[in-house]
Amino acid sequence: MTKKQSLWTIVSLMVIFAMLLASCAKATTVAPPPTQPPATQPPATTDSVYSKVGAELAEAMAGKYKGTVVTMEGPFTDNDAVKFDESVKEFEAKTGIDIQYTGSKEFEATISIRVDGGNVSDIVDFPQPGLLNTQVKKGKVIDLNKVINPDWLKQNFKQSWLDMATMQSPDGVIMAGVWARVNGKSLVWYPKKEFDAAGYKVPETWDELMALTDQIASDGDTPWCIGIESGAATGWAMTDWIEEAMLRTTSLDNYDKWVAGSLKFDSPEVRKAIDYVTKIWFNDQYVYGGRKSIPTTFFGDAPKPMFDTPPKCWLHRQGNFITTFFPEGKVAGVDYDFFYLPPIDPQYGKPVLVAGDIYAMFRDRPEVRAVMQYLSMGESLKGWVAAGGAISPHNDSSLDWYQDPATRKVAEIILNATSMRFDGSDLMPGAVGAGSFWKSMTDYVSGSIDLDTALKQIDASWPK
Repeated sequence: MTKKQSLWTIVSLMVIFAMLLASCAKATTVAPPPTQPPATQPPATTDSVYSKVGAELAEAMAGKYKGTVVTMEGPFTDNDAVKFDESVKEFEAKTGIDIQYTGSKEFEATISIRVDGGNVSDIVDFPQPGLLNTQVKKGKVIDLNKVINPDWLKQNFKQSWLDMATMQSPDGVIMAGVWARVNGKSLVWYPKKEFDAAGYKVPETWDELMALTDQIASDGDTPWCIGIESGAATGWAMTDWIEEAMLRTTSLDNYDKWVAGSLKFDSPEVRKAIDYVTKIWFNDQYVYGGRKSIPTTFFGDAPKPMFDTPPKCWLHRQGNFITTFFPEGKVAGVDYDFFYLPPIDPQYGKPVLVAGDIYAMFRDRPEVRAVMQYLSMGESLKGWVAAGGAISPHNDSSLDWYQDPATRKVAEIILNATSMRFDGSDLMPGAVGAGSFWKSMTDYVSGSIDLDTALKQIDASWPK
């Protein structure tokens, strides 16, 4: 979210007036198709666009629901809560609807109790779709295909976002939520100044990535910085790598089956993905400290040797949050940069592994519909994007909203992705995704068990 500029409302009204005058001569601009670069400056929002999203949103913008209250709850606390509140102030000023968001650090542990007890908020912000799916299976979630124009959803979200929001309820398949703030994981970080000085080139294919890895090793350096230690969560960084490889070596259908448990870990598809990972991880010439150091190196410390002089390792795959662990004073685009983790098999395009928040609707009133419809628009995230800390998945968002070049670059990678899927381990049952998958892969990396044993352990842990 961003702090509002004092003249925003006046400027917005002037823009809307200008667009209305031009409406007879100029058709509303449609978001570019997925194969085209994202727009850097989308057209100003008009009343006709609000009507296209949903009738209640257009009515809300006309003041019909002034004085009403819509409650929300989720995991946003502290600075995130402030930014959310700031981001909806413009909508509240235009419509007179008061959005009251209650954040809790215990959200994941309490949301089921609140839903089952009948005291859940109108709209709930889920930090991952697995939690939402639990409520969908109970029949507690409203189908957004009956709230938001389905044609608008198809226009404003890539199909992968819609796929990840489509869930099975007792009454059939529903659109369970709309995606809001997201982040990308399919990134490889490197020390820019030294990388450029060495004459290395950013790879665009997996073969080029492996050629770069060999080149760095041939130069007498260690290519990769890798560590998966994370206390009770040790191993999650390994699962991310496997998920990345799955997206690049098999179909989205197989990825979804794997996450759901119908495609076994002990399968050719999963074994193939792991093989791509271990060709890097298990080569001691490729990994700083060698294979043995991976399970004991804290994931946040893993990239730090990149910043030694000279670098002790050169490449680190991790999501955009990892910069919080970089040494203080390092500047994006100067001291470090990143590139998209390249595709492996061209037939699977350029997938991106993502995480993010998805909003679901639990109570059906006109003002709640209006807020849900608004949240399906990039406009709802514009303030947060400009303030930093949020990336928009909406096709009608603009890259010009991003003030930080690094975040803008991540946003561009996500907007230009051919497909997206959520972190697989977060979607699996807890006993697997936050249990055996982490532990067995850690044991495999450490050498205490072989791959056959690891895969059989994970499959056996799947809830019956």
